[in-house]
Amino acid sequence: MGELPVSGRDTVHVWVSAAPGDRPEVARRLLRRAGCALLGRAEREVGVGHRPDGRPWVRAGAGSLPVSVSHAEGVVVVAARRAGPVGVDVERPRPLPALALAHRWYAPPEAAWLGDLPDAARVEAFLLLWTAKEAVGKALGRGLRAGGLRRRMPVPDHPRELLRPLPDRAGVRVGHPSCDAGLVLAVAVGGGRRAVARPGSGADPVRRAALTRIEVSVRFE
Repeated sequence: MGELPVSGRDTVHVWVSAAPGDRPEVARRLLRRAGCALLGRAEREVGVGHRPDGRPWVRAGAGSLPVSVSHAEGVVVVAARRAGPVGVDVERPRPLPALALAHRWYAPPEAAWLGDLPDAARVEAFLLLWTAKEAVGKALGRGLRAGGLRRRMPVPDHPRELLRPLPDRAGVRVGHPSCDAGLVLAVAVGGGRRAVARPGSGADPVRRAALTRIEVSVRFE
């Protein structure tokens, strides 16, 4: 059944596949792969589909799996997470008026950060923020509606693969796992396991939740 080893940590599993033709079929194949691996079921037992709002679902028997799908030119990406909501987004770098678009769509501090970068770095930086906003919107279950483009993201600093809490929403985290295929990839998580402070530790549970590391595993098909 291709079940993945359980690390004992909250882990986001990401599958990346070339999709030169039928992207919906590639997405269904990856979603079934996720269901087999994380629900421990045979492929024939895994059902995949879409809700009325377009969000994907994966089910096997009485079990279901939080998943997210994204695609760019020639590629499909699926993310899955046992512990709670997940969002993923992918883009291929391409020429675009990054600074002008940032002033139009992003929060002022984000546009100012982009403006301080060298010209050659702005397209990638714009896409890092864009994919983060898309992934967070998917993890929240509402996309970019209701001001999602203005929702502030953590500055995509190094190490970018570390999932960091949003400035105004500590319960949601986003990061950019390394991807060797010339892609900009973002993963976001929300909710999931709650951190509990040990007696006498002096730790705030919210603070502990923000510091708990969430692993991201990326596989290329």
